[in-house]
Amino acid sequence: MKIKLFTLSLLLLGTMSLQAQRRMLSVPELPGYVTLKCDFHSHTVFSDGNVWPTQRIGEAWRDGLDAISITDHIEYQPRKQYIPTDHNAAWKIAGPTATDYNIILVKGTEITRSMPPGHLNALFITETDSLDKEDFMKVIEAAVEQGAFIQWNHPGWKRQQPDGIPRMYDVHRELIAKGWLHGIEYYNDVEYYPLVMDMCHDNKLAVMGNSDIHGVISEQYAAPEYSHRPMTLVFARERTHESLKEAMFAGRTAVWYGDNLAAFEEFAAPMFKSVVKAGKVFKDNGKTIRFELANSSDIPMKLSGGPEGAPAALTIPARGMVVVSADRKYLTEPLTYSVDNIITGSNSVLQVEISPAAQ
Repeated sequence: MKIKLFTLSLLLLGTMSLQAQRRMLSVPELPGYVTLKCDFHSHTVFSDGNVWPTQRIGEAWRDGLDAISITDHIEYQPRKQYIPTDHNAAWKIAGPTATDYNIILVKGTEITRSMPPGHLNALFITETDSLDKEDFMKVIEAAVEQGAFIQWNHPGWKRQQPDGIPRMYDVHRELIAKGWLHGIEYYNDVEYYPLVMDMCHDNKLAVMGNSDIHGVISEQYAAPEYSHRPMTLVFARERTHESLKEAMFAGRTAVWYGDNLAAFEEFAAPMFKSVVKAGKVFKDNGKTIRFELANSSDIPMKLSGGPEGAPAALTIPARGMVVVSADRKYLTEPLTYSVDNIITGSNSVLQVEISPAAQ
């Protein structure tokens, strides 16, 4: 027993020692809100994950997250011959570490069914035992009674949807009609589902993006292919559990994956303006002007479709700047661009107007 306890202590110390280097992320903001970086889909050894619950907290801290949810499966327990089934164990184990490292831990679980309805996460629940039942709608009802935010996971996952195209079934429409579905994953693991943008917009649901991590996060999203894990950006009034929940039910979310953002236009436009700033004209030769265009975020901005007399395309590097040379007429009229990596719908991207700062 002493050897086992000593080994466990070393493992925990190893996890915590790596947390000394927390990444500080710079992401777009919405005026009047705090942007919370979140991952609402992860697994541990208490279902089909490969890590101890405290490891998920350590990873979240190092990755610069504000909130994480451990969402182990209810119905799928492949290690139960070694680890007794306890649907609430992961939160109990991770909770003290989350408190110590100022990570908001959202209690969650994954309801695991064939398609339809597929897999759904119940977030902000208080306990899971009452959700361990056969009748799917009874499970959702019980979760909603606990105040749960219900998220439909990976709707285009090919193991359940062979063509990879997400589609609504009658059961999903029934959930929406009852007010029992609140968000859909646009991004999961390493794939995204463009149609989800329209599904969420048309049904007033939150757009979600998560890792669904089972292994070690740094191995799944390793450089140079990845610079960060996928995450849901939540625009909350303050950095608290209660405010996070309110913002999600209000649908104030965006998804950051790779070099891309996915957000409804009402959020995408002010997000872009919060980080991309045009400087004053520093050269004017009577025919053309030159000014700087800076980007303070960790997300490069990829602009295309520029007007006549201006660059056809621009990439403003993450935390970087470019010099724009354009016709002098743009002193009095804006340059118009498409931001190719800010997705606002299944077939649309953000449209912006840019003008040099007033002299």
